[in-house]
Amino acid sequence: MSRNLILAALAVVFAAIGGYVFLGGPGGSGAAVGPGLSASAAESVDHSLVLEMALGDEDAAVTVIEYASFTCPHCRRFHEGPFKRLKADYIDTGKIHFIYREVYFDRYALWAGLVARCGGERRYFGLVDLIYRNQSVWMASDDPVQIAESLRRLGRQAGLSDAALEACLQDGDKAQAMVALWQRHSERDDINSTPSFVINGTKYSNMSYADFSALLEEELNG
Repeated sequence: MSRNLILAALAVVFAAIGGYVFLGGPGGSGAAVGPGLSASAAESVDHSLVLEMALGDEDAAVTVIEYASFTCPHCRRFHEGPFKRLKADYIDTGKIHFIYREVYFDRYALWAGLVARCGGERRYFGLVDLIYRNQSVWMASDDPVQIAESLRRLGRQAGLSDAALEACLQDGDKAQAMVALWQRHSERDDINSTPSFVINGTKYSNMSYADFSALLEEELNG
């Protein structure tokens, strides 16, 4: 895809989103840090365009929601380490229902989310892993076009076609819905930093696997 076509595709997404939100408090500096929608616009979008991405037993006694950004180095380290143990010990064994929710504190996290979702549910978590493992590579440039093309390369590695990736990056309706749901979830669960976790309704900040496991065992045995 040429530089001009990439810019045109991303322009469609940002025209649909219509600007940036301003965050204060521990997670923000008061500067424009991420794509956002007005309250009225957020309520008018079709939320059904965005699938909830989850692993494990839906009927498990414990539900864990992770809020993470693809551009967050702490989130990358969590997925390279503690998450793998969490998956083996608690998700794959059916002990917990794990929900992964994307956070868009910046535009590149949104672009990565569009690529991750491009393969549907079947490929989603594989693409999540690929994007995190290559975070330092695709975020190495300050050029938005290079970052977009690097994300496209990751999509191609996962077996997605150029046509599919172009369609995903130009899907303004889905981008709006993704941002609207992020805004709704972040307000409801008071998310201002990543990674954050909500375990059976209680919010926690980033933690070691030992602390995570102890919390889960308490919930499972409580």
